[in-house]
Amino acid sequence: MRTPLGRFLLKVVVWLPVAFVVWYFGAPVLLWPVKWVLAVIAHTGLPDLVTSVEQTAATFTFATSLKPGDALATSAHITVDVDGLLYSFGMPLFAALVLAAREPRWQRTLAVGYAVQLPFVAWGVLADFLKNIAITSGPLVTSQSGFASWQRELIAFAFQFGSLILPTVVPAVTWVLTHRAFLERLRERPERQQA
Repeated sequence: MRTPLGRFLLKVVVWLPVAFVVWYFGAPVLLWPVKWVLAVIAHTGLPDLVTSVEQTAATFTFATSLKPGDALATSAHITVDVDGLLYSFGMPLFAALVLAAREPRWQRTLAVGYAVQLPFVAWGVLADFLKNIAITSGPLVTSQSGFASWQRELIAFAFQFGSLILPTVVPAVTWVLTHRAFLERLRERPERQQA
């Protein structure tokens, strides 16, 4: 850990648990803007399908106009819960990287990274909801959702992309873009030591 890169990686490892604890317990507040984005998307893009979006801690609940099973005549409606933590775990990763680098204006960088990640967290949550009603629910529910087979394929892709790629790639790319000078300094120091 005598190299600058080694010291940086050690700092990241130290900051990660702290960032994850803050993220886990602060999720109701950190994810509130995601609820707002989801509500806007649902009411403008899916008004016949979603009646409301609620948030309890880190869980988003989509109330739908869909009826359960064959009880089409009843007044019951389906709700779908999606855990926002599954799509926002990049936030503490980004925070740990920023805090370990400790560049000037790191608070601003944290805010920028947080803002950049919000729409991608909303993407993951929304894709999870759509996957539930269009693909994994029973045939009576999926038929009510009205999605064509090509739309189900698109939803499956959006879900995979939003759950496997975006939560890790977006914070990493954002960190690299906001820390180019730091990375250049890390790269130059080993070259100086070899000379």
